[in-house]
Amino acid sequence: MSNDPNAPRFRVRPPAGWINDPNGPFRWRDRYHLFYQYNPDAPVHANVHWGHASSTDLAHWEHHPIALTPTPGGPDEAGCWSGCVTDDAGTPTAVYTGVDRTHTGLGTICLARAADPDDEQLTEWKPLPTPVVAGPPPGLDVVMFRDPFVFHCADRRWALVGAGHADGTPSVLLYDCDDLTDWRFAGVLLDGKDPVATGVFGDKSVGWECPHLYRTAGDEHVLLVSLWDGDPCSTGYLTGRLESDGQGGLGFVPRAGGRLDQGRDFYAPAVLQEPDRALLWGWSWEARPQEEVLRAGWAGVLTAPRVVDVHPDGSLRVSPAPELDQLHPAEPFVTAPARVPLPLAYDLTVTACEPTTVSLLRDPAGRELTVRADPASGTVVLDRVAWPRTGREGSAPITVHVPKAPELTLRLLVDGSLLELFVADRSMVTERVYRRPDDIAELVVDGPGARVTGWAPDSGRRG
Repeated sequence: MSNDPNAPRFRVRPPAGWINDPNGPFRWRDRYHLFYQYNPDAPVHANVHWGHASSTDLAHWEHHPIALTPTPGGPDEAGCWSGCVTDDAGTPTAVYTGVDRTHTGLGTICLARAADPDDEQLTEWKPLPTPVVAGPPPGLDVVMFRDPFVFHCADRRWALVGAGHADGTPSVLLYDCDDLTDWRFAGVLLDGKDPVATGVFGDKSVGWECPHLYRTAGDEHVLLVSLWDGDPCSTGYLTGRLESDGQGGLGFVPRAGGRLDQGRDFYAPAVLQEPDRALLWGWSWEARPQEEVLRAGWAGVLTAPRVVDVHPDGSLRVSPAPELDQLHPAEPFVTAPARVPLPLAYDLTVTACEPTTVSLLRDPAGRELTVRADPASGTVVLDRVAWPRTGREGSAPITVHVPKAPELTLRLLVDGSLLELFVADRSMVTERVYRRPDDIAELVVDGPGARVTGWAPDSGRRG
């Protein structure tokens, strides 16, 4: 691993090179598998393979050989792009976007089979030579087509594909793929002309990437899309119902939604549906100058796993996966408001009863990186303006709104430059904050009655 102090040590990322979208979170036997877009040769977005890591506990990850490599002369010779992994009659199967040398922004849907289903580490994969879908359906004027996601509904297997149309309308396309080698276009699941989607997302995106779907505890569904306007923008969610469209397909009827992550350094989330919960990972890109990225030799990281659901009002319910507590050492480094040094990685919980300011970093001029919480107004403000980031959204303070309450609990997972803030169980904020050599990393909590507990993760601890 890199000796860069800003390099995350506990989240999934390769030792060097480029990582972006999480792909195919999958549980096989007693092991979780997580794949990801990967350039093994340089920290730049090119030469896209599928990297692979696995875990028995969601806290400690083991890296494996590259799972998918572009095939010269094949349908994926210009990259093995985003997709998912599904169990096809006992054989783990990757379903992914293949791009050839002559593509014009349109992908194909390709399959790769696990060479040995009895290998719980799934270290060898064999791609099929021919795509199962050669391109978008005719008659819809589709100019963006990628990122298949396979799911089950009404005793059948279906797939979503992200799309954009020539008139600037984004959509999610639906396929019937009960036979994984024989796909049938089953219509448009949802598009950007839907009034609920327009009200939630606006009309700026021209394509919806990485569509994912999960079931809620209340038997609704949540549709996740990554908003693309020629470049990655942000991520959104819609809660609603899957219904028969009367023609052998399905439609999605949304009722509410919002921005999935309130931060500026999060994109392309992927979901693993388990029987009793749904787990989500996202990609956090670099937000520092490219020359610093090249010098460091690595770019990108996947977030901590998050458990996602919805509240009765249709708003997001989210929290870090409880398995992350396995990284806690025997004793916390702080158990009450105090001025204490902060390690490079920490897991901090603060409960505010009154307006409370949590300071995390201080520069030589006395400017601070802070999180301010006010339970009475239901607001949390992350202020990192003294640690500017690259990117078109800038570095202005982020304000999160949640219901007013007598107290408000924040949880901060910081790992190197990756900052993940969870507000109550309703909002998440992912940002990249890079410590500078003369910054002082010190925890200061200012708020009457505030309660604080902080842990420094231990990479060697298991349970």
